[in-house]
Amino acid sequence: MSKYAERVHTDRNKIAELEALVTQLPSEARVALLLEDGRQLRGTVPVQPTVQIFRDAQEQEGVNALLRLDDLADPSHQHHLWLDQVRKVTPLGSF
Repeated sequence: MSKYAERVHTDRNKIAELEALVTQLPSEARVALLLEDGRQLRGTVPVQPTVQIFRDAQEQEGVNALLRLDDLADPSHQHHLWLDQVRKVTPLGSF
């Protein structure tokens, strides 16, 4: 895994927000995501993401998490997203 992230966070409130999102994304969960840019994705979380320490392009250290989402319509297509891009998680229930 890369030690670099597009954005890193050091603010306690933002870190708590990321940690709360992680709890909504357990392994094998089927979810719909609303992203900060307005896109919506639907898929399965193969492995629960974890908040980790990364560096940004300016070498500032902070936290973020990388989320892999297997597309619901085409499971062979994987989305790799930084967790701070996610604005809302909606569970879709089991298969």
